[in-house]
Amino acid sequence: MNIETKNWKAQINRMPHDNFFRVDGVVTVPHSAILLSLEVSQIQDKSFDLRLDLKLTVPQDIGLDVLTDKSVAYKVSGASNVTGVSIFFEGKLLHHIDEILITH
Repeated sequence: MNIETKNWKAQINRMPHDNFFRVDGVVTVPHSAILLSLEVSQIQDKSFDLRLDLKLTVPQDIGLDVLTDKSVAYKVSGASNVTGVSIFFEGKLLHHIDEILITH
């Protein structure tokens, strides 16, 4: 399956009492009922680069066979030192984020 993506962003929030790391983007899917998620890959290297896997789930719900832009996000609470994010789908690199927005 060919996957189109856009608008990927990563953020480390270091505001007091609200530390988190977040990645979000938009994925174009061929069916309106498809559900998306980002999960931490079991394959990680020893750098501060985080590898995430894009997962697609096709529910039994009725949907339309039409190209649909859907938002997908990964968020984890706590302090983070991530310096880059690689997003993979079915073992192939979809996108790499090397600019992380840090808010204080």
